[in-house]
Amino acid sequence: MPPTPDAPQDIQIPLVVDLDGTLIKTDLMWESLARLLRQNPLQIFPVLSWWTRGRAFLKQQLAARVKIDPSTLPYNEKFLAWLRGQKSDGRKIILATASDLQMALPVAGHAGVFDEVLGSDGKTNLRSENKLTALTEKFGVRGFDYAGNSPADLAVWRGAREAVVVNACASLVKKASYYAKPGKVFEPEADPFHAFLRSLRPHQWAKNLIIFIPALAGHKIGDFALLGRDVLAFAAFCLCSSGVYLANDLVDLDSDRKHPSKKNRPFASGDLPLQYGLIFAPLFFAAGIGIAMQLSRSFLEVMVLYVILTMAYSLWIKRVALLDVFLLAALYTMRLVAGSAATGIVNSSWLLMFAMFIFLSLALVKRYVELKAGDETKPPAANGRGYVAHDLEIVTSLGTGSGYLAALVLALYADSQQVVVLYEYPKILLLICPLLLYWIGRVWLLAHRGQMHDDPVVFALKDATSYVVGVLVLFILWFATGR
Repeated sequence: MPPTPDAPQDIQIPLVVDLDGTLIKTDLMWESLARLLRQNPLQIFPVLSWWTRGRAFLKQQLAARVKIDPSTLPYNEKFLAWLRGQKSDGRKIILATASDLQMALPVAGHAGVFDEVLGSDGKTNLRSENKLTALTEKFGVRGFDYAGNSPADLAVWRGAREAVVVNACASLVKKASYYAKPGKVFEPEADPFHAFLRSLRPHQWAKNLIIFIPALAGHKIGDFALLGRDVLAFAAFCLCSSGVYLANDLVDLDSDRKHPSKKNRPFASGDLPLQYGLIFAPLFFAAGIGIAMQLSRSFLEVMVLYVILTMAYSLWIKRVALLDVFLLAALYTMRLVAGSAATGIVNSSWLLMFAMFIFLSLALVKRYVELKAGDETKPPAANGRGYVAHDLEIVTSLGTGSGYLAALVLALYADSQQVVVLYEYPKILLLICPLLLYWIGRVWLLAHRGQMHDDPVVFALKDATSYVVGVLVLFILWFATGR
């Protein structure tokens, strides 16, 4: 019977381990590139220049400008635990990576299992055939076992004694067995396709339904020509908002990895390669802007302003207390403006005032939940936001007050001269006020009890009471029209 991969005689054979995608779930080149562009997006131009001189030179330049904390990186924990077992058995373990040596050394030191580190040096990209040549010169043909994860590692397995495959598809495992003795296999923990879908946050597209409100409030929802324009506007906002989420997750990479729940986001957890965000974020922006150009100039202007403000929020404004929530409320309200720009239906001042107050209340709920979930013993403690623990009281006051002002605006509208143009029984609209007051009060009560999701939209989508309130509001609106 052939010996198992962990048989005692195998301990005498050095084990060579790849870094990117194998030891860690991410890639140091893309990690450093994302951080460099976060510091200054204009650095993309020198990056392209460095790239023309080869990947090894690019990685060297990135390593000179970006420092990554190895303790925050997502490791393949099962594989790392196995390596520790091999190390305790006395096996020599070498890290051999295409990442620049200066980037690899801190990671190797953090892992604490490597006897030696080999990496790219600015001239030679230690990958594929180059890695095989270096390892063969050092250990001889079939003189080492190799752990890798990508098609580029097939060249290395061709000269290895045994193939340890980590976080790879079944077809790669099969191909690796053609070149070297099959060794231990560590199955992938995540599906990149589903991880990509999660990174787009399709549940957040529910926010973009606000675009349809001008047509609904103007009783034009049955106009199929206008409805078609609203659908296109909705698609444009969904594309751009998903592009924003991709970009935002790249910007927040380090803070997300330190957050108790956000560390599970696709980029932060390593379930999705960072290059997906760097490539698809601008593509989604371009697609959204392309659709906007087909609607109207005013809608295009709103769309471009939305993208600029959301990026400003991600890069800076979300760290400024109060300005962050006012901008979030404005971004919600911009969807109303976008719906008006797409259809030509003018929003009433009443609707815009109502939106401003209700969306400000929801933005403050989001910040309240994040602040309450933070460590209140640390001053300041707001998960990277511009708040301190003692701000909970003022955030609550502002949030509940803003929500109740929204109900007041609705009550005043029901008694205004403008309401009679659209509703035969306008006083019926006053019945919405207690429903709205109840819903706002319940949201804040649940937030105070710690039972609120950190995103009110996610909460509303899963909350049966919110659906009941919504249906009752729609019924009252329909009944007030007298139809």
